[in-house]
Amino acid sequence: MQITDILGILHPAIAVIFVFPLIGIVVHFAWQTRQRRLQILAGSKSKIPPVVGPEHKQLGEWLTSAVVGVTLIGLSYPIGKNIIKNQLWNQTPAQVGFILLIFAGVIASLALLYRAKQRLWRGVFATLTGAGLIILGFQDGVFRRNNEWYWSHFYIGMTAALLMIFSLAIVQDIYQDKSHRWRIIHTILNCIALLLFIGQGITGTRDLIEIPLSWQEQHLYQCDFANQTCPTPNPQAPK
Repeated sequence: MQITDILGILHPAIAVIFVFPLIGIVVHFAWQTRQRRLQILAGSKSKIPPVVGPEHKQLGEWLTSAVVGVTLIGLSYPIGKNIIKNQLWNQTPAQVGFILLIFAGVIASLALLYRAKQRLWRGVFATLTGAGLIILGFQDGVFRRNNEWYWSHFYIGMTAALLMIFSLAIVQDIYQDKSHRWRIIHTILNCIALLLFIGQGITGTRDLIEIPLSWQEQHLYQCDFANQTCPTPNPQAPK
């Protein structure tokens, strides 16, 4: 494997090693937190320790950072590859500068979202973080599978990332809302996000099979993907 191939598997490697195990832990603590709340509302003494709630909140925040981070890594590879391949710093340096600025803006907006207390600023920084991801996602070089958007690793992953950002933005509202409206919204949206993450596992595995190594690209792209055929190699002449 060449260096470009190693860089290409950073995104799936981090997802498998860190993000997906963290999803399982967060889901477990979410279930424990709900069970404890229901038991207390029923008037019984829960054996589930009260620490599960704060730990679920903390791990959920880590998960949001991990999802946004792995999304940025996944986008940086094709965008960077396109910039290097076409030498865009010579042709359109302003575009390259804009892309770098958006990457920095997403990271800064997410960091400020964690620190924001007022609802207005939480909404502003969540919007900036999500908008930055979308802008980066539609740069040249990013494969989106537009013809199958409903089964696209890009669109499913982007939706899951946006849901994670929104969930982070409404955490304080969940604790302040006595009607539990925000808690219900949080639960529904994160159940949807969990299904999207399962879809990410499936589509990510599919895409890994389809993405060739760097030395295979010139040969693979000679194939007819619509008819699923490749040219038959010419037999070597006998020596």
